[in-house]
Amino acid sequence: MPTSAVPDLTALALLVAVARTGDLAAAARESGLSVQAATARIRAVEQQVGARVVERDRRGRRAGRLTSRGVLLVEWAGPLLSAADDLGVAVAALRPARDGGEPVVPVAVASAAEGLLPGWLAELNGHAGASRVVLVDTADPAGAVRDGSAAVGIVETAGPLPGLHAATVATDTLVLVVAPGHAWAGGPGVDAAELAGTRLVTRLPGSGSRPALAAALAAAAPDAPVAAPARELAADTAVRSAVRAGAGPAVLPQQVVAADLAAGHLVEVAVHGADLGREFRAVWQEGTSPQGTARDLLRIATGGRIR
Repeated sequence: MPTSAVPDLTALALLVAVARTGDLAAAARESGLSVQAATARIRAVEQQVGARVVERDRRGRRAGRLTSRGVLLVEWAGPLLSAADDLGVAVAALRPARDGGEPVVPVAVASAAEGLLPGWLAELNGHAGASRVVLVDTADPAGAVRDGSAAVGIVETAGPLPGLHAATVATDTLVLVVAPGHAWAGGPGVDAAELAGTRLVTRLPGSGSRPALAAALAAAAPDAPVAAPARELAADTAVRSAVRAGAGPAVLPQQVVAADLAAGHLVEVAVHGADLGREFRAVWQEGTSPQGTARDLLRIATGGRIR
């Protein structure tokens, strides 16, 4: 859907404030807008909806009550506004670190930052006294923790991690998906060698779940020739869209495609003979106990197991 069909976040937050205060002027002040600017925002929403969302008084001026359509819009906008708040917290973590000893969280692959950190950061934001978390770009998060440049890291590396404590924070499974009209849809599935030899829609080299898939296929079918990707895209959202449009199969995290599978937009294809499970671990220096924000983040990530 084009974004022009969706009211902007400020307008939606304004309508929520109208619903809560029952007064347009108060809602405008709360939203940091003049009454004139607030009225213009509401007018724009009503043009998009094609009907009034705020009631008028006898003189035709907007009152502080929502119409039935306005109520529905506010209810439907709730998850979007909550998600926007969480995104704001996550975006703050993208800003470069400043001097002052802020804790940092390096990530091994984009999938850890994409799928795990936003929820953790949103929960952390509600903790009193939490310092700002800064994400660090590094290909070696375990090394960054070992040399003391980071308090805690998130890794996807299997096997031992010398010099570090580690705790599992999440597991997921990669799934092979195709468009409903694909030849594999509804079939018996494919084996690891066939999948390795198939041109897939993938993320860019080294990003998302691509390294995990490459490792799993190399372990399951070490002698199988590996086909070049059909397309290489920057984000899972773009990969999903391409697969739905018929660009080819893709292997993505199960949680990423769950809604598409439930709606029938994508079809899961069984993969035989390959372990497509993944494990993410939080790591910190052996013999130490993270303090402050790093400790709180670990508690959130591990479900409270770090004490």
